[in-house]
Amino acid sequence: MWGLGVTAVMLTMEFLEVAMNTVNKAALGKGMSQFILVVYSNMIGVLLLLSSSFIFYRKRIAPPLTWFITGRIFVLGLLCFAGQVFTYIGLGYSSPTLASAMTDLTPAFTFILGLVSSSALYGCCLDMWRMERLDLRSKSSQAKSIGTMVLITGGLVLTLYKGLPITGSPSSGNKLQNELLLLPSSNWAIGGFFLAAHSFFLALIFIFQTWIIRDYPSEILITLISCIFVTILSATVSLIAEEDPNAWRIRPNIELVAIGYSAAFAVSLRSIVHTWACHKKGPVYTSMFKPIGMVIAVLMGVSFLGDTLYLGSMIGAVIIALGFYAVVWGKSQEERMVEDKEKCCLESSSPKVPLLQNKCTNI
Repeated sequence: MWGLGVTAVMLTMEFLEVAMNTVNKAALGKGMSQFILVVYSNMIGVLLLLSSSFIFYRKRIAPPLTWFITGRIFVLGLLCFAGQVFTYIGLGYSSPTLASAMTDLTPAFTFILGLVSSSALYGCCLDMWRMERLDLRSKSSQAKSIGTMVLITGGLVLTLYKGLPITGSPSSGNKLQNELLLLPSSNWAIGGFFLAAHSFFLALIFIFQTWIIRDYPSEILITLISCIFVTILSATVSLIAEEDPNAWRIRPNIELVAIGYSAAFAVSLRSIVHTWACHKKGPVYTSMFKPIGMVIAVLMGVSFLGDTLYLGSMIGAVIIALGFYAVVWGKSQEERMVEDKEKCCLESSSPKVPLLQNKCTNI
């Protein structure tokens, strides 16, 4: 039940993120500063989250907040600030399609970070970093590992391989390739670097969200405190980086739409959902939805903009679907094994069933 709910919500988030990238690109193209966009969107996000937390905890007791948890959330705020700035800088130099394509790297970064940190920090920090169980002798771990690599491969095929046209009139190249041809090579390289850096920071954000939510189970308050830190950091940096006072003036056009959309979706809703998904399923499961964003971008272009559907897009979408299914299957098998083990150990605690105790010990 929870698995289907998390999947449906995460797919919805990817739809909304594709639209957000397009709106933000239009605002940045009008000359809006990426630093100002981060400041204003987070300021409005704080107000939205503050009112939501008052409503949510009106009849509930919030978990106690310690200085150690606050320090973790501060680090999360630093990562979120860097990720947002790098995203908007990358969008300014490139395009929404390239932004969707570069997020294909997020599952790889998350998977590698989980493996490296689990082995390197084994010991006192083990609980912090071991977000995913990985035992290559088990089928569930094999399915998750192979599925993650298949997801990334599918994203690259969908992005880079064109193939024959299936619907519409053929054009001289796919959307990403056409956009890159119109960009100066230096802009493409700078935009790609910042977008790749954003994917790395996003992987770190997923890991930190999982670490924090395990000890402080409140998605809304984690997002609110993190957003406050991002607002303070972005305002400080913007006051130094933006020398033109006119940059702080918001015109009632696409800039206002971008600020409102980013505040309501990226700062508030998406952050809460990602924290919730990391709590329920872990960082690797949450990150694997990123390659699906490229499929959504292609489908929306074909459905609403009349873009041509190419064979490469279909092949890439099928590969992504197979990798997605493999990770979901591996995660479900892993959760079933944990539930069976807990049930077995619970039953073995009774003195009336000593044989189960031996069986549980051998699991």
